[in-house]
Amino acid sequence: MRQETGKAGTERSSSGRAGGSPIARRSALLHRFMVSTFRRYFTRHMNALRIAQWGMPAAPQQGPIIVYSNHPAWWDAAVYVLAADRFLPSYESYAPIDAAMLRQYGIFGRIGAFGVDLESPRGAADFLKAGSEILSVPHRALWITAQGRFGDVRERPLGLKPGVAYLLERAPGCTVLPLAIEYGFWLERGAEAFIAFGPPMRGQDLLNLARSDRLKRLEGELTTTLDRLSADVRSRDPARFRAVLEGRAGIGGLYDGWRRLAAALRGRAFDPSHEGRPS
Repeated sequence: MRQETGKAGTERSSSGRAGGSPIARRSALLHRFMVSTFRRYFTRHMNALRIAQWGMPAAPQQGPIIVYSNHPAWWDAAVYVLAADRFLPSYESYAPIDAAMLRQYGIFGRIGAFGVDLESPRGAADFLKAGSEILSVPHRALWITAQGRFGDVRERPLGLKPGVAYLLERAPGCTVLPLAIEYGFWLERGAEAFIAFGPPMRGQDLLNLARSDRLKRLEGELTTTLDRLSADVRSRDPARFRAVLEGRAGIGGLYDGWRRLAAALRGRAFDPSHEGRPS
């Protein structure tokens, strides 16, 4: 992270050392506040966050975790925060983000984000340094948008950046979890966010592979998970998913107000969803 400072200060590296390490800068209290904020924001603007029935994470008995995913949309940051709180609540979660974005959304640095300069070799070195510090103790998780850029869910190959493969050399005791993310519209006005975790991999097992083969294995596992998730999304079958969070159904405003009144006058319960009983 290149962090802006005052006249007497200087820019520092992407590991966030201008304000301390990512671990030192993280505030547990502020993190809890932001989880609540993201939850309210998500349910106000999205219809649901759903996880595939088969895609629940298999958390390890012990040791740090790397969660790596594709990067389809701006909403991924909110999905990370909400998924970490729901599925890995006993872990301190961290995530690298673009340094320019961190300057724009500085509060993310207080909840576990650290900036990475995506355009320089120094940025890669800082990512590895911060990542190895984070993964040096068992109760931490590092969430990585491994494409390093926004990419369509149908894009193949995914084109993962090599940093996630190199990082394992500094954290051989970690567990690695692929995470597939996709968004779509079903029946309601709000979009649906879909996620699924793939099978866990032991860092030490991946280290037995050459770097290029290790990256291919990571990309292959994520691609398989994403393809399976996409098949469930295309089915448009809610039974294939568990609802993690659900927003408000219906159109809202005057139109739903009129429908609610009409239902009450007819002695019916009001269902605002698109498939709900007509008023």
